[in-house]
Amino acid sequence: MGKISEMFGVDLDLKRGEGRHFAVALAATAVFVGLLVVLTSPWKAAALFLALAVFALAFYRPEWIVLLLSVVIPFEPFLLKFVSDEVYVYARYFSESLIYVLLCSVALRIFLKKRRMAATPLDLPFIFFLIVALASLVVNTVPLFTGILGLRQIVRFVLLFFIIVYLNPQRPFIRRLTVVMLGIVLFEGLLGALQAVVGAPLDEFLIPSERRFFESIQLTSGTAQFWSPGSRVFATLGRYDQLGTFLCFFFLLIVGLLYYVKDRSQRRALFAVLLLAAPGFVMTLSRASWFGFILGVLIIGGVLMKDNRVRLAFAALVVLAVGYAAYTGLVVKYLTDYPGQTPVERFFEAFSYERWRGEYYGLGRMFFIIQTPLVVVRSSPLLGVGPGQYGGGAAAALGNTRVYEKLNLPFGINGTEGYIDNNWFSLWGETGTLGLFFYLWMFLALAGMAWHVWRKSRDNLTKGLALGYLGCLLAVSLQAFLATYLEVRTLVLYLWLYGAFIYILARREKIYA
Repeated sequence: MGKISEMFGVDLDLKRGEGRHFAVALAATAVFVGLLVVLTSPWKAAALFLALAVFALAFYRPEWIVLLLSVVIPFEPFLLKFVSDEVYVYARYFSESLIYVLLCSVALRIFLKKRRMAATPLDLPFIFFLIVALASLVVNTVPLFTGILGLRQIVRFVLLFFIIVYLNPQRPFIRRLTVVMLGIVLFEGLLGALQAVVGAPLDEFLIPSERRFFESIQLTSGTAQFWSPGSRVFATLGRYDQLGTFLCFFFLLIVGLLYYVKDRSQRRALFAVLLLAAPGFVMTLSRASWFGFILGVLIIGGVLMKDNRVRLAFAALVVLAVGYAAYTGLVVKYLTDYPGQTPVERFFEAFSYERWRGEYYGLGRMFFIIQTPLVVVRSSPLLGVGPGQYGGGAAAALGNTRVYEKLNLPFGINGTEGYIDNNWFSLWGETGTLGLFFYLWMFLALAGMAWHVWRKSRDNLTKGLALGYLGCLLAVSLQAFLATYLEVRTLVLYLWLYGAFIYILARREKIYA
């Protein structure tokens, strides 16, 4: 325990006062839960013990909860496969509940006046966004339960930014947590490559295909494997696009770090992670991830660092793509999706007119790109139709057809799914033009902060993370136009987490007062 504490820059010494208090609280909890085992279900007793232990740890050593949250998320979709229905609802929201536990810990510390809350560039737009979202709930008379779930779906991970800023973890903790996450990136990339080789048997073992419900609420939609076994890999993240966007985010951080890390062994390690995980990344066949990565590298290397190697590589990619289409006679505009699609066909299909036409008439993403401004936003342009009412995960999970029926629209993708595969337009529809404006302001505030830190910092770790993060923001902004990625915990959690890390590192250098 002492070695782990030292590794992550936190102190959990049982010989000291706080450590002894934590040990006593944990022992008392164990005795209490032990009695419950006799009186109730062992599974529920174990879940209660874990919850109480985590709650205690959040108040004594909240950095450990941040570490736990970061490490658990990439494995959560796979691990939930093995959880019984009896405790599934608790396990499903375990990781999210860690955020609320941390929030309670921070609120208590503020109440006890242990430390003041630091001002951040996100304060003003976040407050305005909350005001608009709450006003939308009232104006649209959204049922309280539905409104709370809808608002939670939008802001739950944004809260993590403010929590981390307040906790103010030390630089060694940030550095070592990043090392751990890169180790997970390597594992997921290698597992994805292995999945492409093994195919169906490994797919069946890894995929979380079962839908889970709590009364009428859909807790997990499950994953329908509409692609050929082994053709789109997903490792432990449940879906190919979730693996792809997860790898894309950390690949862009690696690219930023490679420009500033001077130690040769560290550079070799970063290159190794990037190269070894790259085949798995390619075999996800996630175009949102591919294009996000290309765009991120272009902004990092080609625009900000003025790296001619990146500019030349991008130009070569364009020439190669055009040349391939011309040489092979590939008719791009007629390409459509099918289970055994090759990576090359998958790439070119993104530009297919036939795909776009099919998406519109088949009630796909293109249909809602057109109908959202024409119908939904037009019905309530300033404040929207209310959180949890349209296009996002909350409407899908609740089966909430209220607004769809009122506006005579199909219930999301395929007319049945509830979500519209476009987070920006989902936000626009639910919170209106004002809500979308303030949410975009938060993204721009993060970008402005990262750019300022990259320009002013003298620390190579901080500069590298800030540079890579700028590419991440651009990639996620693109990806959010292609699905509800701003709600996907395997991606957006790290977006707000590393935004807070960069701000904390900047404050240590007095870049921000």
